[in-house]
Amino acid sequence: MRLTLTSLMLIALAGCSPGPAPLHARESPAAAPPTSAPIPFAYAEADIADLQARMASGELDSVTLARAYLDRIARLDRAGPRLRAVIELNPDALREAAQLDAERRRGQLRGPLHGIPVLLKDNIGASPMSTTAGSLALEGFRPDDAFLVKRLRAAGALILGKTNLSEWANFRSSQSVSGWSARGGQTRNPYRLSHSPCGSSSGSAVAVSANLAVAAIGTETDGSIVCPAAVNGVVGLKPTVGLVSREGILPISFSQDTAGPMARSVADAAALLTAMAGRDEADPATATMPGRAVYDYTSRLNADGLRGARVGVLYGDLMQKPGIAPALQHAVAVLRDAGATVVPVQLPTQGQWQDAERIVLMHEFKAGLQRYFTTYQAPVRSLEDVIAWNRQHAGKELALFDQDLMETAAAMGGPGTPAYIRARSDARRLAGPEGIDAVLREQKLDALVAPTTGVAWPIRPGSGDDFPGESYSAAAVAGYPSLTVPMAHVNGLPLGLLFMGTAWSEPRLIELGYAYEQRTRARRPPRFQTDSLLTNAVAP
Repeated sequence: MRLTLTSLMLIALAGCSPGPAPLHARESPAAAPPTSAPIPFAYAEADIADLQARMASGELDSVTLARAYLDRIARLDRAGPRLRAVIELNPDALREAAQLDAERRRGQLRGPLHGIPVLLKDNIGASPMSTTAGSLALEGFRPDDAFLVKRLRAAGALILGKTNLSEWANFRSSQSVSGWSARGGQTRNPYRLSHSPCGSSSGSAVAVSANLAVAAIGTETDGSIVCPAAVNGVVGLKPTVGLVSREGILPISFSQDTAGPMARSVADAAALLTAMAGRDEADPATATMPGRAVYDYTSRLNADGLRGARVGVLYGDLMQKPGIAPALQHAVAVLRDAGATVVPVQLPTQGQWQDAERIVLMHEFKAGLQRYFTTYQAPVRSLEDVIAWNRQHAGKELALFDQDLMETAAAMGGPGTPAYIRARSDARRLAGPEGIDAVLREQKLDALVAPTTGVAWPIRPGSGDDFPGESYSAAAVAGYPSLTVPMAHVNGLPLGLLFMGTAWSEPRLIELGYAYEQRTRARRPPRFQTDSLLTNAVAP
């Protein structure tokens, strides 16, 4: 069946030396050797609470921990399976770790993330590293810390480096390959190296899954946190738009963009969200945050949180994909055994927001980029400049796929047009009040659950993504939260279970997701398997 431009755009959105130099952009994918066993690591699967306990006892310090992760990045990301998850390292990481250790010795802990190594997606500003969205057009562009990075540092996080992503957060081409950027090359799925990591927060998900850091930050417009989290076997939390500031993040859509945590456990995701969330005068969306500007999301880690809950399960087209029906059936049984009432439901407006979403994103992308480029004095000043730069460097930028989404967006008018205003209202209404909220209200539900997406698909450069479908778009378009938690494996590839709720329902979703996670413990560390490695070059 021939896909519509709207469908192609949604697929594109879903499908992420000691100096600050880009890593492995010119390595050949075929060079990665096959392997089928986890590579030993002293801190494998360690969570924030465990690492903090070790540091508090004096058994461990942040410098030792940072060195261990840097060594693992060298062994797995630049060599071995060559995951290409990390695009740049923080040249000051060890110096900053030593400073955090000195503060600990003086009893001056900044917060719950003190000394914990974290990676950031390469569309988030963090000094002294570049912020490029994977594009060579922005190579060497080094803006200051984004607001959320300042909050992470204030909580004690150690910024270890930047992660690779689908170039321009998967908003360049309807035929883009998830996880590929001209600057970083092709990120590989650690469960099967020939398969997609989804996107656009590909590197963040792969790095966390492969234990290249304790946790990472991704961004999402429509699926770019939860899809890569699901297919790489980790937890991904996409917050309500306005809970986390977007200041300092390369934008697609101010209606839908948000940053969020990616971790190996719900507890770690909750700890990161606690640090990240907060009001910011530079992002008006955060002014809509209700109640307290500071909230401890770890207070909702209740292993009995499903008891008495009412949960609606969405059975959609994904049920036809191999392995999903039995996996979801088992997940529903777990929810019921934990004391939840589970009822089958449907979204009354399923998919009706897609055309309106396309109009919104096309209009907001152009205006948002120009505002960002001007504010941060980027080397390019408009979307048209980016398009022209790509054409001038087509051998490096356009060899695998074109830039039709950018070209379509460049031809659009501004966000003040009647078509845009109508589409923005329609998209949010159909996905939110008349979609998610309607079924939650009618069935008196705490949340909705569904398979996040299907399993990872083979990477085929030049053919785009063989995307299996998704359940998360309603939450993304409405600006509502979603949380994906590891659910099962099909032929060794992970599946995620998605929890969705109304605006600002993160505390309840964390409670439900944590209770489910504690009962299933479905995450398995990757084994870096390969069947048939890519033979086509996917790096310039």
